[in-house]
Amino acid sequence: MKVLVTGAAGFIGYHVARRLLERGDEVVGIDSINDYYDPQIKQARLRLLAEASRGTNAGYHFIHGNLADHSVVDGCFADHAFDRVIHLAAQAGVRYSLENPRTYVESNIVAFTNILEACRSSRVGHLTYASTSSVYGANTDMPFSEHRPADHPLQFYAATKRANELMAHSYSHLFGLPTTGLRFFTVYGPWGRPDMALFLFTRSILAGEPIKLFNNGNHTRDFTYVEDIAEGVIRASASPAAANPAWDSSHPDPATSSAPWRIFNIGNNNPVKLTAYVEALESALGRKAVIQLLPLQAGDVPDTFADTSALQAAVGYRPRTSVTEGVGRFVEWYQGYFGRR
Repeated sequence: MKVLVTGAAGFIGYHVARRLLERGDEVVGIDSINDYYDPQIKQARLRLLAEASRGTNAGYHFIHGNLADHSVVDGCFADHAFDRVIHLAAQAGVRYSLENPRTYVESNIVAFTNILEACRSSRVGHLTYASTSSVYGANTDMPFSEHRPADHPLQFYAATKRANELMAHSYSHLFGLPTTGLRFFTVYGPWGRPDMALFLFTRSILAGEPIKLFNNGNHTRDFTYVEDIAEGVIRASASPAAANPAWDSSHPDPATSSAPWRIFNIGNNNPVKLTAYVEALESALGRKAVIQLLPLQAGDVPDTFADTSALQAAVGYRPRTSVTEGVGRFVEWYQGYFGRR
């Protein structure tokens, strides 16, 4: 297949694009390579994708462009006929959205509109896109299920991703565009984002600086290893969304529709206390952390726990990497990339 991967220089986008290349798909990647975090790590990911493509029979092409510019998106779709689109580009970050909301409108709303329009006009066979577990917001009924409403986001980032889900539904309903939204739960692993907890904790522990545990360390998270996520994304993309023949408009299921639209959780189905996550990191580094306990931050969700039974039933998704194993692989990568400190 020929697949467009947006956000190809990003954390999850890189891993998805690489797996597609390794299995022989033709991949077009697109990314703005913005400076939300160090662009050097993004450039390094792109170099690895180019190297991976040379080791296979797969074609690979990268476009440096901003998806919020519709001429960039339209030009990309004019030059390439895609069988599948995997839209992973977005402005991420919970706390950043409190300070820079307009960036989220541009990257998460305007850009997604451009992708939807291009997929519609090009009759793409399936659009798979990134949502987030943050859409569950004020919900405390766990494990979080796609089949229950998620309409009380606690930050603007989550609101924009929930908007993506609703925007996709309108296109699926009006134009028959098959769309699948994937609600990611805390993703970690090699080539991770420097603004995420595991990266920040590792850097601080190696520097002998305290790490900050908000909510006094009482968070639980459904930490999910990035390779497990990439496998789930590709499986979902390969299985186009279809209308649910049993959908009942008088008792609407929030995860399916009479249109070819669906929502899936993609997580580990195994919440872990943040303190246990830190212990796994200490073990991998061979160093103890200096811990600073702080209150809950504005916009933070205390706990996450993914019900992944729907994705498992639909495409056979089964995450296999334990936190101990995954954190160990991250540390091995980190020390190789930055050098032992």
